[in-house]
Amino acid sequence: MKTILSADQLAEGIARLADETTEYYQGRPLTVLGVLNGSIIVVADLVRRMDLPLQIGFVQANSYRGAATEPGELRISLEGLPDIQGRHVLIVDDIFDTGHTMTALIAELQAFQPASLRCLVLLRKHGRKAVSMEPDHVGFEIPNEFVVGYGLDYKDAYRHLPYLAALEQHEIRSEALLPEVQSK
Repeated sequence: MKTILSADQLAEGIARLADETTEYYQGRPLTVLGVLNGSIIVVADLVRRMDLPLQIGFVQANSYRGAATEPGELRISLEGLPDIQGRHVLIVDDIFDTGHTMTALIAELQAFQPASLRCLVLLRKHGRKAVSMEPDHVGFEIPNEFVVGYGLDYKDAYRHLPYLAALEQHEIRSEALLPEVQSK
């Protein structure tokens, strides 16, 4: 496993994203919608730095299950969606890979008639985009590698790491979960 972004770099990126969104919304009430499960740490750190009246909700969207390192069928659940009609909404996701998840979420959420709908992603992966849309706010550009930590997982492990790391191919192919790693 190799470190891609340190905890300090991630904190700086979150601070920059919080400043950008706070400036954009200029005190207008905002609904932050995190995409579970990967965005939970991003959302928690982001909203604590935003100086805005906030409502927080979560939706679930996933296309990676188990040991998959390539996206499969996208499943979306809006069960945790607060009332967003007439509200400014910011979708927050951990990673923009192909873009299919964000495109599908935006299409689903438009039906609820928000006042505005924008998206923020912590990471945008190079060379994987398969849609025409672009995220409104991007924390970091990363190489086309399978990453874990800071909310992202492999086989439901590593979300708790305070840094972002890329798994090596031999680590991905391993049948057993990788041994616990020390915080860097």
